[in-house]
Parts: sequence; C-alpha cells; structure tokens
Amino acid sequence: MSATLIARDLAAGHGDRVLFSNLDLVVAPGDTIGLVGVNGSGKTTLMRTLAGLLPRESGSISLSPPTANVGYLPQERERREGETVRDFLARRTGVGPAQAALDKATQDLTEGKPGADDEYATALERWLDLGGADFDERAEQVADNLDQLMTALSGGQAARAGMASLLLSRYDIFLLDEPTNDLDLDGLQQLEQFIQRQSKGILLVSHDREFLSRTVTKVLELDLAQQQVNLYGGGYASYLEERERGRRHAREQYEEYADKKDDLLERARMQRAWMDKGVRNARRKAPDNDKIAKHQRGETSEKQAAKARQTEKMIERLEVVEEPRKEWELRMEIAAAPRSGSVVATLRDAVVRRGDFTLGPVTLQIDWADRVAITGSNGSGKSTLLGALLGRIPLSEGVEHLGSGVVVGEIDQARGLFLGEKSLMVAFGEAVPEMSDADVRTLLAKFGLRAAHVPRPAASLSPGERTRAALALLQARGVNLLVLDEPTNHLDLAAIEQLESALTSYTGTLLLVTHDRRMLEAVTITRHLEVADGKVTG
Repeated sequence: MSATLIARDLAAGHGDRVLFSNLDLVVAPGDTIGLVGVNGSGKTTLMRTLAGLLPRESGSISLSPPTANVGYLPQERERREGETVRDFLARRTGVGPAQAALDKATQDLTEGKPGADDEYATALERWLDLGGADFDERAEQVADNLDQLMTALSGGQAARAGMASLLLSRYDIFLLDEPTNDLDLDGLQQLEQFIQRQSKGILLVSHDREFLSRTVTKVLELDLAQQQVNLYGGGYASYLEERERGRRHAREQYEEYADKKDDLLERARMQRAWMDKGVRNARRKAPDNDKIAKHQRGETSEKQAAKARQTEKMIERLEVVEEPRKEWELRMEIAAAPRSGSVVATLRDAVVRRGDFTLGPVTLQIDWADRVAITGSNGSGKSTLLGALLGRIPLSEGVEHLGSGVVVGEIDQARGLFLGEKSLMVAFGEAVPEMSDADVRTLLAKFGLRAAHVPRPAASLSPGERTRAALALLQARGVNLLVLDEPTNHLDLAAIEQLESALTSYTGTLLLVTHDRRMLEAVTITRHLEVADGKVTG
C-alpha cells in the first residue's frame, strides 16, 4: 500500500538540553530522505519517536492511511538469547508479532469471544500485508543457517542477517538507522539496489558518504549548533553545496548587520560627544553677553542631541541578525610512540579454527610504517586475522610474533573498552592511569564528551559517543601500531573527515579494515590484503 508519514512540530531533548524543536517532516511514497547531524544531535531519538518507541515531547505524528505498517531497523544489531536467525527475521520483518496476534485472534474466535470477528480480520490483514503467507519460502532464499542462534554469529554474519531482514520486509514506510554499518561491498550494493527500486517512503541515517550520494533524494539536517532543522531538496551533493552556501550567506548577513550597527553606534557616540562638548563650551562662555552667540551654541548642541537620538532610533529599527553559532569541531591527532622494530608482526603457517570456520594457513609479515588495507566480505576472517596478528586469538597451528617496542592502539568493531557498567570517566581513566582526572575530562570534552557524559555508565553512551571515546584514547597515549576495524561505524561525517586527516599525518604502522569507499580513497595505503573464505592474498 502507498503510505505517508507526517510529523508536525516535534521536539526532543535530554534534561535541559534541547536536541531539536519545531520539526516538521513528510515521508511520502518514493521519498528517500537522508537524516544527518553530528553525534548526539538526536537522529536516533527522532527515528525511535517516529517508530512509536519513544513518547513525543510535543507535536503530532500521523499515518495516511492509519493502518500503514512502519518498519524500524535500529543501528545496533540485537542478539537475543535463544533467538535463531529465523526468529530474528520474523521479528524484524514484523511477521513474528503479526503471527502471534493472528494466533491469539484465532483462539478468541474459536472460543466465541465478543468482537473476535473484527479482531481476527484485522490481524489476518496485517499478517498478509507483512508477508506472513510466504515468509518461510522467502527467508530460505535470502539467508543461510536459519536455525543457527544469533548469538553465535560474527559481526559480519549478523550484518548479513540484518540485511536479509530488510530484503524480506514488506513495510509501507521504512526507518533505517545506520543500515550500512558492518556491511561489506556486496551488502552495500544490495542495500543500494533495494533502496533505489523502492516506491515506499524511506527515512535513513547513514554516515557513509558514497552510499548517501547514491541513494537519497532529500536531506534532513539536525543542526545542533544552530538549533535548527533544515530540509534540503536534491541529493547529498546538492545538500553539501546548499548547506555551505547557506552558512556563508548567514555569516555574511550577520557581518553586514554587525558592521552597520557598529557604524551607527560610533556615529551616535560622536554625536553625543559633540553635543557634550557644545554644552561644556556654552557653560565656559556663559558670562559672554553676546546673546546671539550663546543662542547659536545652544542651538548647535540641541541639533547634535537630535541627531544622536535619530541615530539611536535607527539602531533600534535595525532588523537583528543573530550571530551563527560556531560549530564544535573535532581537532584530532594520533599521538605517536617511539618507533618499533623493523618487523612489527608476523604469522608463519598460522591457522585459526573457530567452530566451522578456519583461517589460514597464513604466512605474513607486517613491517614498520606499512599502511595496510584489509578488505573482504562479511565473515571472511578479517577481524580474526587482526586478532591473530595481535596475539589476541590463540593459533591452532603455526607461530605468531609481535615485534619489539610495538605499542598497539585499537578501535575494534564492538568498541569493547566502553561497553561495561563503569562510568566513562573510570573506564577511560583506567586505560590511561598516568593522566589526571582533570586532564581526562579536558580531553574527552575535546571529543564532544562533556560533563554530562563522564559520570554515565560507558555502555549507556550512544555508539557514536563510544567511538569518540575510543578516538580520544588514541590521542591520550602514544601508539606506533594503529589497528582500525570499521572505524567509521557510528561516527558522524565531520569526525570521519577528521580521522582521515589524522591518518594522513600519522607516521606509524596502520592496519585498516573498512568498507567505507571514500575512506579507502582518502587514506594513503601501501599494501592491500584481501581475505576470502579464510585465505589471505596480497
């Protein structure tokens, strides 16, 4: 069915902090709207509000028709204990809940409960609309190992399951929060094709610049710095151009207003000064019996006073132009440790066996200042290779060796250091015990993690905030082997660009796993390793 989601005058915030207000949005059939903004600007809050998972602080949300099905795909892959891939797909596509409602309605109908006829008709229609009738056949076409537990899947396999749930979905409106995270190039291509052929309305959050360029038809920006919500027509490239033009125009308007006001204030000040000087002169020459001269001096002072009042009225009539707020900008650098030995890490005839998966045998040497891109499809063994190189994953066969003087700095897929119940302050401080609490707070603030963030349990932070904390750690302690496993996941666009800039000036050894096509173009690479089915080439 064709459906439209309409939001009017929405607002959201955290405590006294306003995220957005007066937000109006229409997601109509055929729209693909990219939702962008810095980490913490309220993108996920808006998505969850539109999905009915968070209460509205103000405003209204309506669907036309009211029976339309809205599907929300959250950014963090849920791993529920005991849930199989089949159950996961049923839940995410809405078929599982619809089946449960249909079963209940059928039972009520059998028992002859009042109103059961209407309840059953509504439940059956929803089940059919969501694709319940042929769900099992379709699921077998898009996913493998349907009876495997979700908790047993790797990050890449879970990403594929999430992609499969999207391909199976028959929602009328899609809300997609970071659907590109953890997807390999094949998955990204599938996702792009899915979106490009959709006639349904789509609102999506993504920080993958190439993906946004290929898919979105409009951009909704949550501008936290200016406390504005801006909707831009056209694609992502048009948004970047129009936003830059708008910011430049806003700055020019303010500077024109400020210059004009300053000129008028200076004129008024001089006119008042001349008036005061005339009064003083009149008093000093008061004994003068020349009545005509005294009259002229008084008249001159009165004219200056009138001019000053006229100038002040002109200032009052000026249309006030607020100064555009300066956006917070991440200024990142990666602290360098003294260089390591010439050989940074080696694997010799290394084999890792994890369940049904085998990596290797791999013979590989990473040398000082190598800048290595590691690519491959989801589940091919990229993260396993990193773990073996760092000595974090035990080998089933072969030998691994980490070179002398190697100091590792790592951003892993799970941002594992900041997943516990310890506060951000404590978790970060334990990683850099040589830093004072004051220095920790100052550094975290530079990465957008301020006073309200540091006492919170690290696990309660958003994925983007945890990634910022991991980046701050790289700046806090020197490293000479930098290991980045999908570092752009959850990072906002400005932070991604800053990371790319920091990598340009970083002089140590780099191991980079990413599917971000623009990052692979922006970062200088000296070696490229391809991982496929547990084999490493390159």
